[in-house]
Amino acid sequence: MSADAAFIGLHVFRFAVTFKRAGSGGGGAVEVCSGAFAECTGLEATMEPKLIRAGGANYGATQRAGQVSFATVVLKRGMTRTRDLFRWFQLVGGGAYAYRLSAEIVVQDSAGQTALTWGLDRCLPVKFKAADLNAKGNEVGIEELHLAHEGLRLYDTGAA
Repeated sequence: MSADAAFIGLHVFRFAVTFKRAGSGGGGAVEVCSGAFAECTGLEATMEPKLIRAGGANYGATQRAGQVSFATVVLKRGMTRTRDLFRWFQLVGGGAYAYRLSAEIVVQDSAGQTALTWGLDRCLPVKFKAADLNAKGNEVGIEELHLAHEGLRLYDTGAA
């Protein structure tokens, strides 16, 4: 089932997230799981400039591009059709070998059409918080999922 088809009817969720792993034998990426979330924060990259102070240049230092770091992406109030995200977190938290996944965060407009797509490289789940259990409530399955990653990309509209 495609990510778009899986989230038709989930009108309050505006961020569809698909997790993929690299295909074996040079093949394309293989979808592992997907989910829909109501909130996404941390799509942020920061470059720390390097100052170079040259002797005799008294007006100021030259600035060069430095190392880029990425903020932790936080997905809130989510819903998935499988338990794969928690299983992935358990593997990593348990010290067992767990492959890193790439993620695509598809931002949808009010009509459910793709507005833009963000890509995260080599994601690692660092926090998983389940929704509180309340028999009178209607909370969804995942309250928060925190992802550390090694790269942030913005795809052209409609091209993922």
